[in-house]
Amino acid sequence: MLAGLAPPPYLGGQGSVYSANALVTAPVIWSTAAGTGGPLLYNGTTAGQGGYTAYILAVSWGLSTASTVAGAIGLAMGTTTAPTSTAAVKSSGALWVGAAGPKCSVYANGTVSTAATNFLPIGHVHTGALTTDTDDDNVVHLGGCIVVPPGSFCSVSASATLTTAVLSIGLVWLEIPY
Repeated sequence: MLAGLAPPPYLGGQGSVYSANALVTAPVIWSTAAGTGGPLLYNGTTAGQGGYTAYILAVSWGLSTASTVAGAIGLAMGTTTAPTSTAAVKSSGALWVGAAGPKCSVYANGTVSTAATNFLPIGHVHTGALTTDTDDDNVVHLGGCIVVPPGSFCSVSASATLTTAVLSIGLVWLEIPY
């Protein structure tokens, strides 16, 4: 479990904590609808009784190929119908080993019906050689401050299309039933 995060029984009682990992080449700018994500979390559960709310707990990333464009990495948020042209994440599942899978859908990327309306920068990706990289701890704890209700999405995106960059990006979220 990520340092600083309480185990699932203390994070909402009835909720469960999940993670997803996507390998992303040239993350797209947050304001585009096509190819959004890395990972892209979509809450397609029903609003009201039987629905779930997702809370973003943390984001992590590692750069394996330098970008030719400097920019910020962050979270893009908005409302959408089910994403199309989706690609599978590298891995996804509950952080409580053996627990059931998430109710929300998670993709490596996809096309949302409406581009994000908000972007929260959380870190940088620069153009320096990986051998002289200045990055340190690329795990950002958000503590559930980003809420993803039914009919909305949250995706790891960039402030500019990070041409040639290859990143392994992780997303950790909590789902709590209504």
